[in-house]
Amino acid sequence: MASFLKSNTFSTLRAHHLQGLPSQPRRQLHVEPGAREKALLAKDPALERFKSYRKGAASIRRIGDYLTIAVVAGCCYEIYVRAVTREEARKALKSE
Repeated sequence: MASFLKSNTFSTLRAHHLQGLPSQPRRQLHVEPGAREKALLAKDPALERFKSYRKGAASIRRIGDYLTIAVVAGCCYEIYVRAVTREEARKALKSE
């Protein structure tokens, strides 16, 4: 693996990839947030009732996850059934 990393191919690919990127420093300087940023990040009591960590939002998210799993499983099953029926049809045609 080390020989691959040192190879000319890898360096060519890396140079080609970095060619399209604008010149950016690798390390960003840390700047302390100003008064406005601190005010925006502070908790607002008027928005407390809209927090997404409430039980309702969590249950809706969980239901969405289950529905996604059910749809993916249904699609996989449908693909499996079609493949099996197609294979059975091929075997039936060959045996005739």
